[in-house]
Amino acid sequence: MPKTVPVLTIDGPSGSGKGTISRLVATRIGWHYLDSGALYRAVGLAAAWEQIDLSDEDAVAACAARADIRFDAESEGGEPRVIVNGKDATHQLRMETAGAAASAIAALPAVRAALVDLQRGFRRPPGLVADGRDMGTVIFPDAGTKVFLTASAAERAERRYKQLKDKGVSVTLDGLLGEILARDARDANRAVAPLRPADDAVSIDTTGQGIAAVVEQVLALLPASLRGAKG
Repeated sequence: MPKTVPVLTIDGPSGSGKGTISRLVATRIGWHYLDSGALYRAVGLAAAWEQIDLSDEDAVAACAARADIRFDAESEGGEPRVIVNGKDATHQLRMETAGAAASAIAALPAVRAALVDLQRGFRRPPGLVADGRDMGTVIFPDAGTKVFLTASAAERAERRYKQLKDKGVSVTLDGLLGEILARDARDANRAVAPLRPADDAVSIDTTGQGIAAVVEQVLALLPASLRGAKG
């Protein structure tokens, strides 16, 4: 789509709240929504189904290129259903194993290249809210508004712990904290598209803040003409 279609990018580490905030903002202003992390999780899951070694860059990239990944109507949990190769993978994609797989393959240049055009294809009128780790730096560098959400590792672990416990998943807080710290290190130090704020991004620390307050802060960054799309 033409670059005249507005884009709001919301990047940040795992557990910073970018998914929740992005969905709510997109709903408020009536824009499309891209969960880029779900795409990487979906590819990781598809590769696992095919028993592909996640360190085999060419094989994973080929899997990414042929994968059929779609976002359907919202599920009962309020999140978009993600269909991977004809299967509803929504719940599997929210497990920690899927997140770890996504982080591992996201460091592979060929896999990232295979998904660039797919992500940019979500840019459709009236606008797009895109959340991820490189939305503002790589995928939509021309986005008019860029946000980078942060939060302490301890708080991010507690958020994830509550989410998983509410879903009946057996996890430990210490285990989640360790996984988050390890993922932060991988994402920040990878050779391709490392996790960092875009030079023109506004950073918002969500530690100790409620969801509604962060949503309002993000909306305030948009031009008034866009902010009022749905009141």
